[in-house]
Amino acid sequence: MNAKKVLVAGSTGYLGQFLVKELKKRGYWVRVLIRKETQKSLFKEVDDFFVGQVTDPDSIKGITKGIDWVFSSIGITRQKEGMRYMDVDYQGNSNLLKEAIKEKVEAFQYISAINGDKLRQLKIFEAKERFVDELKKSGLQYCILRPNGFFSDMKDFLSMAKAGRVYLFGDGLKRLNPIHGEDLAKVCVDQMKLGTKEATVGGPDILSQNDLAALALKAWQKPIKITHLPDWTRRFTIWLLRTFTSSKTYEPVEFFMTAMAFDNIADSYGNHKLEDFYTLEVEKIKKNKQ
Repeated sequence: MNAKKVLVAGSTGYLGQFLVKELKKRGYWVRVLIRKETQKSLFKEVDDFFVGQVTDPDSIKGITKGIDWVFSSIGITRQKEGMRYMDVDYQGNSNLLKEAIKEKVEAFQYISAINGDKLRQLKIFEAKERFVDELKKSGLQYCILRPNGFFSDMKDFLSMAKAGRVYLFGDGLKRLNPIHGEDLAKVCVDQMKLGTKEATVGGPDILSQNDLAALALKAWQKPIKITHLPDWTRRFTIWLLRTFTSSKTYEPVEFFMTAMAFDNIADSYGNHKLEDFYTLEVEKIKKNKQ
């Protein structure tokens, strides 16, 4: 049994569930933060549950009592139920940090996103990196990881490919190395043990957007049909959404469209292949339809 007691916040998300499994596999004592009792069924081997909402500081009082390490992947992609990025990605994590400081936890790991420190003009990154700044000044030992896109984020290409054609902005040559949640969870624990302060994390394969589109089409056994839209249409779409829709609608799209205009290449880890992930996802979809 590992002597460290850890708290996982964001445990019900894509990365969080893999992180809990990885920590338990390595023998850590694990407490998970959940929002409601029914979420207990998502976990099999957890040592302790804490029911509360990070956006309500009173509901998480005492959450870090007896805890050595905190892992937080708390954040939202879509703004819903009246919650904004600043409410969750910044304030929610800030509330958790205050509890960690109060209990003098040994170390706090936070998951931001690749290039978050360079794209602070985007609301999602403004919130995440504001928390990063606060964590660095907290006096606690910190570990900030900025992963590339998750495999789960790459399902957008798969959804488009199902109809037989993928549409890309620009020439499709911008590259990224997305990472599987299981591989990322291992990196999270390893980097915490090493005492790493900051790192970018990506998967083993560097792929262009054209590669992503081709893999998605191949998974559906479709011919490779990719349409490249001029890049001005991407910028115009962002302008249209900014002008005529609410921030709740345009901010997630702006984030996605802005990120796709850059190379996003992080340090490579893991061995899961996106091609295999796509194949399994298509099999799941087909099986569910039967």
